[in-house]
Amino acid sequence: MTALTDLERRLETKTARVGVVGLGYVGLPLILRLSEAGFPVTGFDVNARHLARLVDGRSPFNHIADAEVAALTGRDTLLTGDFAHAADLDVVILCVPTPLDKYKQPNLDYVINSLKSAAPYLHSGMMVSLESTTWPGTTEEIMQPIIEAQGLTVGTDVALVFSPEREDPGNAHFTLRQIPKVVGGVTPACLSAGVLLYSAIVDQVVPVSSTKAAELTKLLENIQRSVNIGLINEMKIIANAMGIDIFEVVDAASTKPFGFTRYTPGPGLGGHCIPIDPFYLTWKAREYGLNTRFIELSGEINGRMPHYVVDELVARLSEVSGLAIRGARILVAGLAYKKNINDLRESPALEIMTLLRGMGADVCYHDPLIPTVPRTREYGDLEGMASVDINSRQWDGAIVVTDHDSLDSAALLARSDVLIDTRNIYGGSRHPEAGKKIFVA
Repeated sequence: MTALTDLERRLETKTARVGVVGLGYVGLPLILRLSEAGFPVTGFDVNARHLARLVDGRSPFNHIADAEVAALTGRDTLLTGDFAHAADLDVVILCVPTPLDKYKQPNLDYVINSLKSAAPYLHSGMMVSLESTTWPGTTEEIMQPIIEAQGLTVGTDVALVFSPEREDPGNAHFTLRQIPKVVGGVTPACLSAGVLLYSAIVDQVVPVSSTKAAELTKLLENIQRSVNIGLINEMKIIANAMGIDIFEVVDAASTKPFGFTRYTPGPGLGGHCIPIDPFYLTWKAREYGLNTRFIELSGEINGRMPHYVVDELVARLSEVSGLAIRGARILVAGLAYKKNINDLRESPALEIMTLLRGMGADVCYHDPLIPTVPRTREYGDLEGMASVDINSRQWDGAIVVTDHDSLDSAALLARSDVLIDTRNIYGGSRHPEAGKKIFVA
């Protein structure tokens, strides 16, 4: 019996111990599903405070219940920051961030450092899977050499696969189990092991011919969204200049039963995928002498949206109230990057607040799901700010950035002299205050 044949037997019988590195928005739902499916699991995270919270059975995310985390710790589970426990594993899955640096260059430090931490404990008969979004070639060009430096041969001793995460935090319509899983392996034997693992936890596995194909699949999914969002954001700017309600136009276009996909504009991109992933492909494409003008243009448009929103607020304050932005009392409603979750990664609200503060505005925010601003990579000056009550004062201006269901839109309207609505919660031109107090941006 070969090493990978034995691994497949353990995967089929769910006796394989599966380790997940990184217990954040991707890794935590994955380890919960693995445990629910019957696998013994080990979770690794280098954030001691985050790890302690999980060990106590408390969820760090509002879309994952404490009871789910508590059930995890009640099963055959180990949560640790010590990579020596990787020696006891049959599978290692990396679910760590792949951010961009300040020059929009890929930063794979989390992937490389996590794999190097586990590498001394890798052994024959294991599988290593990368779920973090990255450029095509990462699995073979970056991960494979680290593994084989341990004297192990990928495809014979170790199965190496790439299976991109498709998490959508807060989406109640699709659980991890219901979302098809794309899997690519370095060799056919690697792919076979990957399909066995993921078939045990999701309803549909989609095998592809290589890890590169799987890596590019994830980029295509998110680049398509980025390009379409860039288009609708540019259409919003044009419509506003022409005095046309873009949301009315989107509603009308959406009645076409074919050939049109509904996208709505907003204040800019947020989250861990759409603002970042396209630049992984633009960076890699340069290696082949290719320019990705379409992708980069959409990124440029989307990246400018916070500036557009702030410019609209400045103009409307002057027009309606005769106020300058310096010293104006401004409320940003919603800090999360999308509604009904407490995730603020890459949220346009952070950029909007920073721009306003740079102009001398007195800026506060309201978000019941994010009581204080945590530490972020780029917005250290905002750390520790606390959410305020909408009714705590009268606001010279307010911006709806995130349309949480819990947002008291009536109170926000009553307490704001000028209101910039980026999410159409007030119905655009159909509201009696449209063009007087409420403005779409």
